[in-house]
Amino acid sequence: MKTVIVVGNGMVGYKFCEKFVAKVDQDSFKLIVFGEEPRVAYDRVHLSEYFENGDAERLSMAPREWYQENKIELFTNERVTDIHRNSKTITTLSEKTFNYDYLVLATGSSPFVPQINGVDKDGVFVYRTIEDLEETLAYADKIKKKVQKPKAAILGGGLLGLEAAKAVMDMGLEPHVVEFAPKLMPRQLDTRSSKVLQVKLESMGINIHLSKATNQILGNGHVIGMEFGEDDVLNVDMLVISAGIRPRDELGKSCGLKMGTRGGIVVDNKMRTSDPNIFAIGEIALYNQMIYGLVAPGYEMAGVAVDQIIGLEETTMAAEIDMSTKLKLIGVDVASFGTPFMPAEKGHSIIFENKTESLYKRINVSHDGKRLLGGILVGDAKDYNMLLQMYLNEMPLPKNPENLILGSRSGEDVSFGSAMDLPDTAVVCSCEAVSKGQICCSVKEDGNESLKAIAKATKATTGCGGCKPMVDDLVKETLKSLGKVVKESICEHFEYSRQELYDIVKLKKIEDYDSLLDEVGKGHGCEVCKPAVASIFASIYNETANRQETIQDTNDRFLANIQRNGTYSVVPRVAAGEITPKQLLAIGRIAQKYDLYTKITGGQRIDMFGAQLHELPLIWEELIAERFETGQAYGKSLRTVKSCVGSTWCRYGMDESVTFAIDIENRYKGIRSPHKIKGGVSGCIRECAEARNKDFGFIAVEGGWNVYICGNGGANPQHAQLLVERVDKITATKYVDRFLMYYIQTAPPLTRTAAWLDKLEGGIDYVKDVVINDCLGIADQLDSEMQHLVDTYKCEWKEAVENPEIRARYSHFVNAEEADDTIEFVSLREQKMPKAWV
Repeated sequence: MKTVIVVGNGMVGYKFCEKFVAKVDQDSFKLIVFGEEPRVAYDRVHLSEYFENGDAERLSMAPREWYQENKIELFTNERVTDIHRNSKTITTLSEKTFNYDYLVLATGSSPFVPQINGVDKDGVFVYRTIEDLEETLAYADKIKKKVQKPKAAILGGGLLGLEAAKAVMDMGLEPHVVEFAPKLMPRQLDTRSSKVLQVKLESMGINIHLSKATNQILGNGHVIGMEFGEDDVLNVDMLVISAGIRPRDELGKSCGLKMGTRGGIVVDNKMRTSDPNIFAIGEIALYNQMIYGLVAPGYEMAGVAVDQIIGLEETTMAAEIDMSTKLKLIGVDVASFGTPFMPAEKGHSIIFENKTESLYKRINVSHDGKRLLGGILVGDAKDYNMLLQMYLNEMPLPKNPENLILGSRSGEDVSFGSAMDLPDTAVVCSCEAVSKGQICCSVKEDGNESLKAIAKATKATTGCGGCKPMVDDLVKETLKSLGKVVKESICEHFEYSRQELYDIVKLKKIEDYDSLLDEVGKGHGCEVCKPAVASIFASIYNETANRQETIQDTNDRFLANIQRNGTYSVVPRVAAGEITPKQLLAIGRIAQKYDLYTKITGGQRIDMFGAQLHELPLIWEELIAERFETGQAYGKSLRTVKSCVGSTWCRYGMDESVTFAIDIENRYKGIRSPHKIKGGVSGCIRECAEARNKDFGFIAVEGGWNVYICGNGGANPQHAQLLVERVDKITATKYVDRFLMYYIQTAPPLTRTAAWLDKLEGGIDYVKDVVINDCLGIADQLDSEMQHLVDTYKCEWKEAVENPEIRARYSHFVNAEEADDTIEFVSLREQKMPKAWV
């Protein structure tokens, strides 16, 4: 019996064990594993989730019993100190000696700690292990008792640094990311996408400091700040260092293995080191003169090493390693694939940027327009998996490649196709090297008909998790091809779609979240289902966001959009953009009184920015006194109904659009929906109100009004489609009533009307059949339900101002009425701006 010793029980070390026991006769080999940490292998990729529940077991790759069941001798809290190559033995810190036939080094990496004066002070931590997190949490709790609003700096603005920033936020500290480079994530993002990410993170309360070289850590015994230059100091109460990694290659050095100039143990494409009996895998291995810090290459290395040891020598590493990656950083999708930075001599770049939505999309295509070479996605990465597959499989591009990031325009085909269109050999889960064919086969032949079952059978989605949407699509499409019903669950706590939950709430007359969870759910709920259920309650009972505030998202909870520096915006409703001179003067007076930044929006409203939390009820009171009400710019509800001046003033006007737009906006105001909705009313076909890029739009023509539905801007701009032609106002309104109610009742959470229509079987023709022809026999019901919502509208601002219990929420500090004096502004164009932006 041959002995294989694995040094290191991290993610890659565990993956070697998993692959090994799956292929090897346990009577032929003895497997011994040493882990330096006190616990079994755990998922470091999702380390920040530890702050959500404090449960280290949920991150575990496998329980200790798994090792016993597979006859693996596991030593935890035991460090290997020496390798004796001549005798083929290793020695541990406790002076135990073990013999090996093959040795696998999977010691991973350690955090890089720059040699900065003062880096050894109390309050300076690294972000690598659960023990690191526990120490950081304990220190954070200590300083929160001493400082009213403690600050923490994160040294490093790469992937790990931004993950650490999320951890700091979860601790209740004010995060400050300090990066030496002039942009965030310099290895994955270009300058423009990095700026978009920066703006988004700052809007969520993450302070960003770029081009900062730290000279010293300030403090006497414990950290109190960071000094970048003579007069450039950042006062902080804690510092988390996440400035990169260094391979844990000391064992390789001490036993004389061939090393890289800058560290790492040199390996060939079989993962062999300069000693044929020793393999190196993961972040310790220097392959192609590179250390790969992603989990997917590490897993592939583990598989190659296993095959080499058991005699399958034809298995080798790919000549080039794909470094594509998709992550959700602090609630922001970020992805890059292929060649993200494209020199002009190698190809063309197509870029879409929407600063108001914090979106950036870039694809790089070959000069002949036939191949996708790479790209970057920030803010919306739902198309990442398909784009990656197009790149990896060299799939042909559509006639208009820009449609891949812009969406369909004027009915043009996006030509993305379905995941089912991929070749069976396409690797869908790169972490576990699982192909599309394996997933479909597992569904068809092995009966694994859920994402959870597929994950258990094939390991797909169990690595970084980036492939989950595509694997989910493959499972559903395969089931449909077998004639089986596919169920869309809202999340793991409710095994129902939003539409099913809507019906349950309505039929059983359930009126609060806990009752719904007790009745048809499980667990404690999550940040996915809570806002979705809140939207359902609002859509059925027209209850305001002031009720059940614990299940609302942040903006709904405070009836205002939180801005980048922690202040809030106030956006009163200005129906159809019509406003009296008296109201204009009132907005100016109020904005001047509270020193608010003002801007006229594209939706014909006036935004006022920079209000502190405790000021919101005061501002609302004054606005309400001037006959304003909430514009619900914070909610998944009607935002605006834009209008032109119509036949009242315009010589081209076919009908009076302003009055119609005011009536429509007042009709639908306050109605909650799966996503925000916008409308437009144009007085003629010149379309000054841009009604055909709205969720619903009316255009005056000879003989009546044309009605359009399901257009939107945002991540994938789409033109609205014609619902009906030349009808009167009453009929046009009735059809939009029905369309909106049908959308509200059937769309998944956070789905715009355009995306809903794209996935609706039968498309616009089916909607016409439901809304106009009443093919389902529910038209009367839709009419009455809409009228109920119209009749029961309440202004949420007015409710918050007049209810003492609700009003008490608007305080920066518990049991204290003081303002937040840490918020800083500067003057620009005679108005105040957040200091961080300037």
